[in-house]
Amino acid sequence: MTIPSGRCVVLAAVSALALRCGPAAAQATPAAQPPLTLQAAIALATMHHPALRAAAHDAAANAAAIEQARQLPNPELSYLREGRDPGSRTTTIQLSQPIELGGKRQARIALAQAGLDVALGERRLRQQGLRADVIAAYFDTLVAQERAALAQEAAALAERSADVAARRVAAGKSSPVDAARARLVPADARIERDRAATALAIARQRLEFLVGTPLAARALASVDTEPPPVVAADADHAPAVRRAGSELALQRARADVERAARMPDLTLTVGSQRDDQLARRQAVVGVAIPLPLFNRNGGNVAAARERAAQAQAQLEAARLEAAMALGAAQLRQGQARAEAALLAQTVVPDARSVYESALKGFEYGKFAFLDVLDAQRTLLQARTRHLQALQEAWAARAELEQFAGDGKEQP
Repeated sequence: MTIPSGRCVVLAAVSALALRCGPAAAQATPAAQPPLTLQAAIALATMHHPALRAAAHDAAANAAAIEQARQLPNPELSYLREGRDPGSRTTTIQLSQPIELGGKRQARIALAQAGLDVALGERRLRQQGLRADVIAAYFDTLVAQERAALAQEAAALAERSADVAARRVAAGKSSPVDAARARLVPADARIERDRAATALAIARQRLEFLVGTPLAARALASVDTEPPPVVAADADHAPAVRRAGSELALQRARADVERAARMPDLTLTVGSQRDDQLARRQAVVGVAIPLPLFNRNGGNVAAARERAAQAQAQLEAARLEAAMALGAAQLRQGQARAEAALLAQTVVPDARSVYESALKGFEYGKFAFLDVLDAQRTLLQARTRHLQALQEAWAARAELEQFAGDGKEQP
């Protein structure tokens, strides 16, 4: 269902999140500021939000760490002189090159790559979380605009009822008490209108903070009045599950590094030695390897193994919690969608029909003014409940975005 043209245009770009909107809220969209769509709001937030820039810097730092992990150990140049007298001293020049054994370099690179995967995953999760926040803020703003329009229409209805009551009192067909009671209703309606305007300003401010740019008086693009579509969701796509999975991979890579460290490295030495007393030079070749008699890195290996087991348990716990949260969000969205559909198709139209009939009957003396007020209150409550149901449905949809992954919308 889309907003019909004509008198039901609210702020020229308000989403049609209510069945009808008040004529007093209509405004023309500025030509220089086209309506802001949801996708455009998400793009602006992705471009300007500092949390995503911070995540990008973290990923770049981890990418640099991979380059460092690929580097080989530096050789060592040494100079040794024995003796002080020119005819009896010995001079040795050596070049020593450590040679890593046990797959240390490969394990170190794998650990750095796991760190990069964690950073990239965190950036994706922040982007996904920001997308969900923008969706929630966008539709909170739309609902706030509709509430403001509804409050404006309620004020108009109150003025209309008060005018009818005043005419009947002037004609001697109603008690002056009805006119006094009718004058109180517009005052209450104006208070509610001011409250709705304040709530709209707060909602727009939150959306501005998320997109990172002032919206000023820029309107939001109108959308369909139907509840949000269902998205394909999976508990394994939950942020906590993804973080736990990345942490498990990182801890396993650290365990591999500690296991590789148990193998001692080999140091190969080549050089030249000159003996002044013999007046000759001879080659020097040596090999050195530590003997793992006392320190075999067993404590670090055991600690890394336990941390990997801890990360595995945390992943399983995250999956259980995500499954419960996903089920609850799906139930909330289903209930809100059904309630919004029922209110839009039955309750709101019936309440409007009852109000129109009550007002017309009061004008002809068939109903009391209290009947008009009761019918008006029922209509406004029904439309408010419809807006609330739509807002709850979109809030659940925003929460389900955390579980959506790369899934597509389903009908």
